[in-house]
Order: sequence, then C-alpha cells, then structure tokens
Amino acid sequence: MSKASVLLSWRNLICLPFRALLPILPVRILKWTHSRISTYTTSLSSSVLAHEYKHGRRYHSYHSGSYLFPNDEQEQERLDMVHHICFRALGDRLFLAPIKPNGKRVLDIGTGTGIWAMQMGDEYPEAEQIIGNDLSPIQPTWIPPNVKFIVDNVEQNWVEPQPYDFIHCRYMCGSISDWPKLLRQCYEHLKPGGWIEIQNGDFNFYSEDNTFKPDNYLHIMASNLIEACRRIGKPLDVAPQIKGLVEAQGFIQADEKIFPIPLSGWAKDKRMKEMGLFTAVNHIEGVEALTVAPFSEVLGWSPEEIEVLIAGVRRDSERRDVHGLWNIHVVTAQKPQ
Repeated sequence: MSKASVLLSWRNLICLPFRALLPILPVRILKWTHSRISTYTTSLSSSVLAHEYKHGRRYHSYHSGSYLFPNDEQEQERLDMVHHICFRALGDRLFLAPIKPNGKRVLDIGTGTGIWAMQMGDEYPEAEQIIGNDLSPIQPTWIPPNVKFIVDNVEQNWVEPQPYDFIHCRYMCGSISDWPKLLRQCYEHLKPGGWIEIQNGDFNFYSEDNTFKPDNYLHIMASNLIEACRRIGKPLDVAPQIKGLVEAQGFIQADEKIFPIPLSGWAKDKRMKEMGLFTAVNHIEGVEALTVAPFSEVLGWSPEEIEVLIAGVRRDSERRDVHGLWNIHVVTAQKPQ
C-alpha cells in the first residue's frame, strides 16, 4: 500500500511528532501552503529564539524562570502525549463548551506544541482564526490556514485588538502565579456570550481501594512537585478551585466535569486502560523533566536523591497491583450577553 493511499486523521496522528508526519499527510492537509508558514517567526527577537541549557535539557529563555520545565523535543512529545490523554478523556473531543467554532475567533492559552490549535484548525476549517500563545517558540511552521502562533506571556497585561468568542486553557497549573488576574483578562477579552474552558490535571493522586500508599514514588514526586511550585508562587494543585475562581470573575453557567484517569494500565475498560498506559509512559519518560529543575533549584535535592526518585517513579509507574488515579478537571463558563 502506497503512502498516498493511507487515510489518516488527527485521531491517528496526535501522538506522533508533527514534523515526522509531513511525508504522509493527507491531501486535505497538504493544501496548507508555504504561504501560510506561521507569521510569528518573522518578528521574533534573538532573545526570544534563544534557549537556556541546563541539567542536560533545553529550557525557554523568554521571561526566563517563568516556567520550570524543559521545551526540547523530548518534552514536546510528552506534552503531545498529555494532549492525547485529555482528548480521550473528553470522549475524543477537543472541548466541552457548547460553542460552534465556525466563524469564531479562538484563543489557546499556553499552546505548547500547538497540537490542540492545529487539530482545531483541521477539524474546524471555517473558524475565523485560532491563535495559540506560549512562552516558547516551539510550534511547527507548517500549520492550517486559520491558525497562528505568537510568543507571549499571558501573565502580563494583554493587548488584543479584537475580542474572542472562545478561550481555551489547558495544563497550565504550575505555570500561573495569579489565576484571578488571568481569568479577569479572559473575561475582558471575550465577546459577550463568549465561552471559556479550563482543563487542568490534579496532582493529588489517590486510589479508591487504598492500594495507592504515601510511600509510592508517584506520590512522593507529586507532593514534592506541588511544594516546589508553591514556593515559587505558581500553584500546581489549583484545579479543584478553578470553578469558584471563574464564578468570582462574573462568568455564568459555570460547569465542572471531573474525569478520573488511571496512573497505569491496571484498568479493565479499554479506554481507561489506554489512558492509564499513556499516563504511565508519560511519567516513565517525563519524570526527569518534571523533577530535575524544581527539585534541585527550588527544593535543594541532591543529584543522587533525584536519581533515586526517578528510578522509583519509573518502577511504580509499571505496577498493576496499585490502582492509582488522577483527575482531569474541565470547567466551562460563559460571559453574560
């Protein structure tokens, strides 16, 4: 079977590095032309494009220290894996807000690799524009015609020429120091009747049958990561509070849905097992990214202590006798008409 005859969709592609897919992209996607190469690259200063290298990994340089985790290829693939977990948790949906994106302006806060924005552009080609912003210029340059990426720090005051119809924000716990300010700016830059959706994971891991114990290395990693983020003023455990914070800014029809996800492949249900296996791989391959900088620079752990933790996390992520869970919180709300 030739590559040209293989029918692919984003549901098959979202776990793979985007650049590796170019030779086998379907005709529909190949209609994206070089004239649509992301415009953000043409105006970036050298300070934004530069990177910092430490602990054997690459980190962003724009507003250095605002984000504790790497932005290299290895981390980008981990983030794409998180996207797949969220996508499957939501029933193979990109969002839950009751909005039709056609003709709408969409903002993706902290777009990361840009995979959510690109999939939105692919599934909703009639959307007016989908803008993804991030501290790191790591997004692909070959993108759907209605997608644009910009480098920006959302914690600063926004300067937006036009309001949005839908603002999406995912996996930003541990990256935001002032959630009320962020949500206030979302409110101010939404059109009346526009929607916001916040998707965040809760790092307070647990089990329903008491098999997940405090001495599990996943618990040790998560609890100390929560403490490291608390010390730098960027709370990691804010997911259960988002609904109340959204309502405090004046949003209406606030709704929260909680999706429990296995920490490993122990579940019998096919979808749950899949998400659990992806979560386990995410921790096995991503524990270094999640721990090295915050544990050494913030908590003062020694390299030897971190190595012991990393080995323990990788070992405990493969256990099937421990029925650990973590929750994804999805909050949707509307700006009054």
